[in-house]
Amino acid sequence: WFTAHGRDYPWRRTTDPWAVLVSEIMLQQTTIPTVLGRYEAWMQQFPTPAALAAADEATALRSWEGLGYYSRARNLQKTAKLIVERGSFPDTYEELLKLPGVGDYTASAVAAIAFGRREPAVDGNVLRVVTRITDCHDDILDPKVKKRIRGQLQEIMPEEEADIRIFNQSVM
Repeated sequence: WFTAHGRDYPWRRTTDPWAVLVSEIMLQQTTIPTVLGRYEAWMQQFPTPAALAAADEATALRSWEGLGYYSRARNLQKTAKLIVERGSFPDTYEELLKLPGVGDYTASAVAAIAFGRREPAVDGNVLRVVTRITDCHDDILDPKVKKRIRGQLQEIMPEEEADIRIFNQSVM
């Protein structure tokens, strides 16, 4: 279904880890229409971690205007500096989790979409969908439920990188 009917967003047309990370950070607590209005402009201004790392904070924050939650822009700039210092983009769930402002969902999404890792991206929407499909009435706010559902999704996740990307984006 997703292959035939999934919406076309600019961040779905790339596996560039920086672009994927930027989109995931922007989409935290911000609607898709709002992000659509800012994503491409941000990526033109800061196409790489090095570009954002070299910018002063005031410039980064001005470019973030309209997205709210400015701590995300600050964390993204800290992340850009860490990536530049490191010399490479972290490519595993565990390494991505160490980045400022990156939690379980974002680390999983970037690992799966950018690197084809078998990491299910599980947020509140995914939890709701899976519990409805499986007729599960457990409390999705319970960390044990999230962990169990994450495990269930990992069991059925495809092996091929392209299929992993489609699987995660369709469930998301």
